[in-house]
Amino acid sequence: MGSKAHGRVSGKQQHHCILFNTGAGQHILKNPLVVNSIIDKAALRRTDVILEVGPGTGNLTVKMLEKVKKVIACEIDPRLVVSIMETGSVGDILKTDLPFFDACVANLPYQISSPFVFKLLLHRPFFRCAILMFQREFALRLVAKPGSKLYCRLSINTQLLARVDHLMKVGKNNFKPPPKVESSVVRIEPKNPPPPINFQEWDGLVRIAFVRKNKTLSAAFKSSAVVQLLDHNYRVHCSLHNTVSFFLISSVTVAYILTFIRVKT
Repeated sequence: MGSKAHGRVSGKQQHHCILFNTGAGQHILKNPLVVNSIIDKAALRRTDVILEVGPGTGNLTVKMLEKVKKVIACEIDPRLVVSIMETGSVGDILKTDLPFFDACVANLPYQISSPFVFKLLLHRPFFRCAILMFQREFALRLVAKPGSKLYCRLSINTQLLARVDHLMKVGKNNFKPPPKVESSVVRIEPKNPPPPINFQEWDGLVRIAFVRKNKTLSAAFKSSAVVQLLDHNYRVHCSLHNTVSFFLISSVTVAYILTFIRVKT
């Protein structure tokens, strides 16, 4: 992970000579009006430490350094690290422990959107907010409501852990090179305190419920693979808590439970 604290971005930037790797999500935000709007919506403070992922050629970085105490940047491409910083290092944000920061502002490589969002939301200590650029469809899934065609596991889990707001649309021509898709900026504000659940167990439940589109809950929970998984987990639970397993979980048991709680499918 490269870091910049009061770092001076070189005036001899050579990014015009760089061949950007669009396969790695390198689409540089070039419109200064969009850059300024993102920074305004982040409501940065002079004392803030900011985490930026995928700084690219530093268009956001330069503006943020004028307003905050410190910017911690994570850039996986060594060519871009050299082009925007006099000193710096390369880092893969998904393989790096996140540092302390007050807010996260980033034009993310779109292929890491989902794993990064949940890495961010499970990070401690809590941060104030994140202002993130996503592919439009991904952003709309983040904010989708129950009953919407876009409502999915991503929507449920994100909204369980945070308040999510769609801030603005960003057209593809605001990037160099332009991506094939439209983009959106989203604000994520983690819930503090978080809901009192084991997120790993909760996500396992939601994963089963959304395993296939248009499949009923009854059918999802009565599949042989899910029944075997539930039975195994139940046995492990009993073993860990020194309790006796009174029954084996079967498809009949699952059907009875679903009927008892009156799940409508």
